Amino acid sequence: MLVETLDNSTQKLVLIDTIQRLGLAYHFNYEIENSIQNIFYLSQNSEDNDEYNLYVAALRFRLARQQGNYMSSDVFKQFTNHDGKFKENHTNDVQGLLSLYEAAHMRVHDEEILEEALIFTTTHLESVIPNLSNSLKVQVTEALSHPIRKTIPRVGARKYIYIYENIGTHNDLLLKFAKLDFNMLQKLHLKELNELTSWWKDLDCANKFPYAKDRLVEAYFWTVGIYFEPQYSRSRSMITKVVKMNSIIDDTYDAYATFDELVLFTDAIQRWDEGAMDSLPTYLRSIYQGLLDVFNEMEEVLAKEDEKVGGSLF
Repeated sequence: MLVETLDNSTQKLVLIDTIQRLGLAYHFNYEIENSIQNIFYLSQNSEDNDEYNLYVAALRFRLARQQGNYMSSDVFKQFTNHDGKFKENHTNDVQGLLSLYEAAHMRVHDEEILEEALIFTTTHLESVIPNLSNSLKVQVTEALSHPIRKTIPRVGARKYIYIYENIGTHNDLLLKFAKLDFNMLQKLHLKELNELTSWWKDLDCANKFPYAKDRLVEAYFWTVGIYFEPQYSRSRSMITKVVKMNSIIDDTYDAYATFDELVLFTDAIQRWDEGAMDSLPTYLRSIYQGLLDVFNEMEEVLAKEDEKVGGSLF
């Protein structure tokens, strides 16, 4: 489907955007990267009638910038008057306004035309909401509340699956794929969180460090926000453990330990040696051991992985 559709066609742009918003892009990284590179090249080196279509021009712009290609915001000058204001005839093009609104969030410093685009689209989209069909109303309302650029990918995918299902022209196969993929990934994330919860309970933090924040799920959710894909399962586990140990240490420094205790603990951290534990108060020994255990576990896991590929860590 993705390979067969011609690059720079409206169908290819819409398909890539749909795949990305449904949370399926990691299955097609190579194909999407190649397609957007071609789309970007063609947009810079050829005339296209769709350049005068606000929806298409804004979608192409956003996809290119999302992929790291710098497409000039000058592409939107054709939709403005001599005074730099966007032409009023675009106010009836809700899909075009929505596309431009999302594109405007890809702006960088001093891009006045995109600043103007954001004001123009926000004002007019808010005014037309009462007159929209249910499906389009949901899309606009969600965009105004959580633009794509500012949405956590997994949360965005969950919401867009519902939105896409209610779009009359949706692809049934793609929708089914998105639902299955979301559920499979969710099961993986739940399995990871279950394993992390067991690790956290074994540390007995609630009893040993009652002053520390007990927010394991929050820390894990943060890592899912960084990278949710299945191939990063090990990284999510490692980072969550490091974040939680750092959180305990942070609370210990801020709200519990004495100055003299912190001097000893800081020295132990700098030494990074189990032998330094003897100089610490009992409760700090548990924190120090837990920290060492996390990094020792990481080293062991990475060493085994390195052996599998026949390389060397150093």
